[in-house]
Amino acid sequence: MQTIPPLATLGHRIMILGLTNAGKSTLALALSDKLGVPAIHLDQLKHLPNTNWQERSDADFQALHDAAITGDGWVMDGNYTRLMPQRIERATGIIVVTDTLLTRYRRYFIRTLIQRQRAGGLEGGEDRVNWKMLHWLWHTRNSVAKYRDMATASGKPTVFASSTRELNALYDTWSLKHPFA
Repeated sequence: MQTIPPLATLGHRIMILGLTNAGKSTLALALSDKLGVPAIHLDQLKHLPNTNWQERSDADFQALHDAAITGDGWVMDGNYTRLMPQRIERATGIIVVTDTLLTRYRRYFIRTLIQRQRAGGLEGGEDRVNWKMLHWLWHTRNSVAKYRDMATASGKPTVFASSTRELNALYDTWSLKHPFA
């Protein structure tokens, strides 16, 4: 991991990109608490509350996304590459988070089988183990490079955390509270 810059370097509109179950949403809550800005979980905008991840229409999702990025300050986690250009334009800093496939599978099983409350979960939603998500984790296991490349190409201040150890170093360096500790 590179030297961790001061949190102020990233500004008050921070994008968190990366692979599923790498810790993006939990980091978003911790940063939101520290900076006093809203945490916006794109999965909650893309999916309907009180469902098992039923998607909104693309038009509805885009409208919610585009309204959310107009705020003066936010920490927004999620990828949704199609909408990334306008998000990058508004962002003041980017964090890219990933971890090993085994760790991400472990986190998935914990969040679906054990956790009742989790960062980025749907209001009233019920996480259940499903083959679609298991396949998604496998299918996207090597796709973090595209997020790293997009972040680097943006010219925005960027931080990379490629493991639990590196993610914990961000929490320590920036004096972040883990939301569920």
